[in-house]
Amino acid sequence: MRLPPFYPYLAIFIGVISVSTSAILVKLAAGAPAAIIANYRLLFAVIFMSPIILYKYRDEFKLIHKKDWIYSALAGIFLATHFILWFESLNYTSVASSVVLVTLQPIFAFIGTYIFFQERFSQAAIISMMIALLGSIIIGWGDFQIEGMALFGDILALLGAIAVTGYFLLGQNVRKRLSLMTYTFVVYSMSTITLIIYNLLLQNSFTGYSSTHWWVFIALAIIPTFFGHTLFNWALKWVSTATISMGVILEPVGASILAYFILGEHISSSQWLGGSIVITGLFLFIMGTRRKRIVTISEKAKK
Repeated sequence: MRLPPFYPYLAIFIGVISVSTSAILVKLAAGAPAAIIANYRLLFAVIFMSPIILYKYRDEFKLIHKKDWIYSALAGIFLATHFILWFESLNYTSVASSVVLVTLQPIFAFIGTYIFFQERFSQAAIISMMIALLGSIIIGWGDFQIEGMALFGDILALLGAIAVTGYFLLGQNVRKRLSLMTYTFVVYSMSTITLIIYNLLLQNSFTGYSSTHWWVFIALAIIPTFFGHTLFNWALKWVSTATISMGVILEPVGASILAYFILGEHISSSQWLGGSIVITGLFLFIMGTRRKRIVTISEKAKK
């Protein structure tokens, strides 16, 4: 394999910092409904992608099968739901709690693969899941002690993690047949349409926001979306999925640091304890499932 044009681990580092800004930017857009923030994040992402799609990938749309259109549409709905729930959670709970709980997504993903694809867990994976969930309970209990609505925000963040899991599970099959850019463009477009309909039903205003809001909407489309997730997807060519997952685990750390300096948010003792336990559990879980995959691959190679 030829050498990468850019150091992959530096790309992952930039990606982690970029996705860590997402919750901060949402907080800075206070006053705008969560669904509107999500709407413009994805709408601007679609607009920025359109020239590349039209120039290089337009022929791929003729090859998309009906089943893939349906799966992509459903994935877009789940992604829209994820953003609504997660962004709304930030109206009630802190950046630290919300981001830590959303980061539990890998566990929900493996539960989903167990239900739909009959993938089995090792005892180590089950124990690490329990550790991570214990950490989330500590965060939730601490937030409830501080303010009851903070617990409501924590629940929304957890539901957001479940929603993004649905997005990934629906997309993993379609991605085998579509390029990354085409699939991403289709899903983002479907998600934008979903959010437009949702905002119309709620009668949320699409206009009347300050210049600060509009800059935040654009920043959300560029920084966490393109400099975050796009860099992760690029790095996957050079490093393993487990390595990317390890990087994503650091997102709550980056987000909490940024929230402290930019928003003045302090981290409570329960958030420190619960967050540390969640991150430890996720680390053990990803390492355990990574080892399982390596063993499975080597066993298949021997057959």
